[in-house]
Amino acid sequence: MDRFDVIVIGAGHAGCETALASSRMGVKTLLLTINLDHIAYMSCNPAVGGLGKSHLVKEIDALDGEMALNTDATGIQFKVLNTKKGPAVRSTRVQADKMRYALRMKHRLERQENLHIRQAIVEKLLVDSNVIQGVETKWGEKFYGKSVILTTGTFLRGLIHIGLEHFEAGRMGDFPSIGLSNSLKELGFEIGRLKTGTCPRLDGRTIDFSKLEPQYSDIPPKPFSFLTTRIENKLVPCYIVYTNNKTHELIRTGLDRSPLYTGKIKGTGVRYCPSIEDKVVRFKEKERHRIFIEPEGLDTLEYYPNGLATSLPLDIQIQMLRSIKGLEKVEITRPGYGIEYDFVFPTQLYPTLETKLIRNLFLAGQINGTTGYEEAGAQGLMAGINAALRLKEAGAFIIGRDEAYIGVLIDDLVTKGVDEPYRMFTSRAEHRLLLREDNADLRLTEKGYAIGAVSKERYKKVMEKKSKIEEVLSILRSIRLTPSKETNMMLKKFLMEEIKNPVTLEELLKKPEVNMKDLYPMAPALEPVEEEIAYQVELNIKYQGYIDRQKEMVKRILSLENKKIPEDFNYKEVSGLSKEVIEKLTRITPVSLGQASRISGVTPAAVTALLVHFKKKGII
Repeated sequence: MDRFDVIVIGAGHAGCETALASSRMGVKTLLLTINLDHIAYMSCNPAVGGLGKSHLVKEIDALDGEMALNTDATGIQFKVLNTKKGPAVRSTRVQADKMRYALRMKHRLERQENLHIRQAIVEKLLVDSNVIQGVETKWGEKFYGKSVILTTGTFLRGLIHIGLEHFEAGRMGDFPSIGLSNSLKELGFEIGRLKTGTCPRLDGRTIDFSKLEPQYSDIPPKPFSFLTTRIENKLVPCYIVYTNNKTHELIRTGLDRSPLYTGKIKGTGVRYCPSIEDKVVRFKEKERHRIFIEPEGLDTLEYYPNGLATSLPLDIQIQMLRSIKGLEKVEITRPGYGIEYDFVFPTQLYPTLETKLIRNLFLAGQINGTTGYEEAGAQGLMAGINAALRLKEAGAFIIGRDEAYIGVLIDDLVTKGVDEPYRMFTSRAEHRLLLREDNADLRLTEKGYAIGAVSKERYKKVMEKKSKIEEVLSILRSIRLTPSKETNMMLKKFLMEEIKNPVTLEELLKKPEVNMKDLYPMAPALEPVEEEIAYQVELNIKYQGYIDRQKEMVKRILSLENKKIPEDFNYKEVSGLSKEVIEKLTRITPVSLGQASRISGVTPAAVTALLVHFKKKGII
């Protein structure tokens, strides 16, 4: 009989972060996966990060997760997006070598202390008195664990569609998980059905790259992880092409054999990342759609045409591709396809990602209705940390919406639920100026260290960074320039306005046209300032007014977040609540008035009624 502290089901991006988090916190962990050769496999495009998603990756890294480090080690193109916009929406995107990414993650898992890895298909959850006991595999093996974490991706009753043909699979080439989905239903979980898709892969030898627009990496490339000092990988370009009217007409001719438009696919798809046939139908006025031709890796000639996700018949896929400039003779190495899969409605979870129905059973990743590697990794990390803390009887680790995008992600899932695959955007975070990707370590690493989830090495580095920032700020505040002919001549030399009153260097830096480098001649003690320190200092000074206003807003909101609701509270006791509000509050069981206020349909008047009732009863 094999006994473990934590059992993790699935070794995708959620499962890897889960298993690493729990095992590095000192608990005996078992990772079970259907295929050991597909650990951390990139089922969709071989890239990490992007708008909103990079914030999650940086936060995973700040809490000692592996995704950013793995991306830095295997990245083949690095770009920072939105550089001309404000710092809150700047995002890193890295093209990874698909096979090297998976192999390095497998190597990392295999060498992690307290972590055991096995290949198996889990068919059943073992439960006694609504407490998880372990799992049973297809071959009759039983593994017992104090906690079980499901990170099953698209494998729960996965069904692949290519045209009108369909077959069961977790993804192309992997078995689906049928029994586990049935086991969840038998336990009483409310299950839904979602759909996602992927693009065909192309033979690079049949692409005419001379007709494509290259997109090169940033030089020097900026690392993803706060621990990576420099990138020395070989870098290669991506390419941009466009569909055209002929492409769109060919797609329309195949709609009568499209599983999306013939009703074969029942699951809800990703609104913000639609298939190419969906784009053509929904946006008839658009004459073209941009496609990124992305290399799958340095050791392969396969390319991924990002933006051409499709479940159209193979013959239409080929014709569609060959209508695009530069792809006139292209050959497909693997067809694009759509996949339907089961998920668990995430309002059945606590903010720790533990299920409300079964104690010590946690869910993370696409099983909770999300889409994307980054969203999965963030949930996996939090589930692993909370499962380990539960075993240590050390409380819970819940991050607020004002503290991290991870907090926004999980709060959205467990409070609002999903009716389509959830994808992270910067617009989802109401405090995004405080939650920049560049300050994730300053926001989270100390919190992670306090609960034993972050290494001493990382913690020490962040403390040194904070100290350096304070030191530079102190210098800027201490040096004061007084109006004089000499001072104004010096300012003019550096293309700055003359001053009429004494100013500190901190006040001078608030001016839009002044940057940190302009101040070095006036304060020799500043040089040399590391680039990331200078960036933090300059940004915090220039945006101080906005940052202070957001912090004040957070303080007001926290007054509701800190008012906790008893877990077994009967909402029928509160006068003034409608039946609809009572039903929603009872089903979702919010942990605080703050969470209750974000539930769809719970009005400000209802929150006030709760507040009055709790005060009257002495609950808060």
